[in-house]
Amino acid sequence: MIQEPMTAQLTPPVSERDHTQGPAAAPVTLVEYGDYECPYCGEAEEIVQEIQELLGDRLRFVFRQFPLADIHPHAASAAEAAEAAGAQGSFWEMHELLYQNQDRLDDRHLAVYARELGLDLDRFARDMAEHRYAGEVQREVQSGIESGVQGTPTFFINGVRYKGSWDGPDLLAALEQAAA
Repeated sequence: MIQEPMTAQLTPPVSERDHTQGPAAAPVTLVEYGDYECPYCGEAEEIVQEIQELLGDRLRFVFRQFPLADIHPHAASAAEAAEAAGAQGSFWEMHELLYQNQDRLDDRHLAVYARELGLDLDRFARDMAEHRYAGEVQREVQSGIESGVQGTPTFFINGVRYKGSWDGPDLLAALEQAAA
């Protein structure tokens, strides 16, 4: 069993390596460790989108990969597909498609999503076949483990693990308090 730090801190802090939405100077940063095949992460995705709309420029959102490959057989490939799309400037578009299609994350469908996004399909196929972004996904998983993540979704607000309910009202209240 993983020992959780007394006060779970985000390790490493958010940097230019992360996938972010919103201004870097926003008063509050929400980091999510997620798994594209996790149904709870799919629910959280909708909540995070609503919160982003409500908070606007007061929120920077960061997504880090944490595929639970032992229970979600397509999660690691989906994470690699998001990273491969990100290398072509389409991380967030792929991120959204993966959550919209959580029950269709096999390799054939990942290629369909790459085509829908207008990615260089040869490059995408090569990246996936060579597992070019598996190392990046593993680095994010390791950072999650070092930060005390044990499941998905797990959130951090301004670098500190959020342990409350991630339903809309509770998470929004915590974010508004952190932004104040």
